[in-house]
Amino acid sequence: MAELTLTTFVTLDGVMQAPGGPDEDRSDGFEYGGWAAPYVEEGMGEFITEVFGRAGAFLLGRKTYEIFAGYWPEHDDPADPVAGGLNRLPKYVASTTLEEPAWGPATVLDGEHLQSEIVRVKDALDGELQVHGSGQLAQWLLARDLVDEINLLVFPVVLGAGRRLFPTGGLPTAYELTASRTTPVGTAVHTYRPTGRASFGTVGS
Repeated sequence: MAELTLTTFVTLDGVMQAPGGPDEDRSDGFEYGGWAAPYVEEGMGEFITEVFGRAGAFLLGRKTYEIFAGYWPEHDDPADPVAGGLNRLPKYVASTTLEEPAWGPATVLDGEHLQSEIVRVKDALDGELQVHGSGQLAQWLLARDLVDEINLLVFPVVLGAGRRLFPTGGLPTAYELTASRTTPVGTAVHTYRPTGRASFGTVGS
């Protein structure tokens, strides 16, 4: 059975929207796309390569699937775990509107029965079922306790606007830190596993 893992780039103030480029996602008037670009370096690349090396399949939202489909087929390298994995491993797309995905191998999961579909996919896979980007899907998964592990890459920049990974109204959840490193440019890479509902008390009592 696969584990569902989420790898996400976030700013210090928690924004995850459009890290890769100005036109990646301008929804809600977002003007700061491409904020991760100044911090891309070898240390970050090494971690991402490690993550993709564990992938058994990918679970993507429609928008992220379409962004990837417009880039990775033109930058293919079978020896590269990122390009090779994305172009060749199974991709599952959570969507109620996409009918015939052109970038395969890809399967559209029924949005009306998404939770049961994800459980079915996990049962049939080995390795990791990996989510990358896919902001709305990530929030949906977190709200239903479906994420087994989170890789957070926290970049040393504050934006003050944009979609955040953990929105107001999310489930109070406690996490265990299982790994941590910092890249030479100051990006903090943390891996967390959920341990259950958050607990509360009084400091010093």
